[in-house]
Amino acid sequence: MRLFLLIIFLLSAVPTAMAGDALPESILKEKTEAFMRAKNARQQPGTTEKDIDHFISFLADQFVDEHVKFEVTVTDNDELRKGMTLKLKDKVFFSNIKIEEMMFGKNVVFVKYTEHAKVKPSHMDKVVEYTSTNIMSLEFNKDGLIKHIRRHHG
Repeated sequence: MRLFLLIIFLLSAVPTAMAGDALPESILKEKTEAFMRAKNARQQPGTTEKDIDHFISFLADQFVDEHVKFEVTVTDNDELRKGMTLKLKDKVFFSNIKIEEMMFGKNVVFVKYTEHAKVKPSHMDKVVEYTSTNIMSLEFNKDGLIKHIRRHHG
């Protein structure tokens, strides 16, 4: 009987121990929405380096940011900051990101969002207006920081 109770106890403890690093869906949702607001804030007419730093604050020290369609991967905060700072030279008329749908897994969120923007990139002579629906996966570490972003552009 004791052996039976011990086995029952161990079997009930294993799933609890394995789920210990999993963030609750409510936390993942909150962190994803805050990250998307920060993403949008760094693409506005009045964006500053403070907005860029706020965006980067959502990332773990060791992270991977993949733009799958363009085969670009960034893994360094300084490189990411430099690229975003260069974009401050762009003339942004407006930029709006709207979350369409979210799907949750263990410490991962898939976000389907629509981005509508009008910008004049500093390296171009013309204004570009676009609307694009994209899918992005955000993998979080146990501390709630993003360790891997995969951007699948529409």
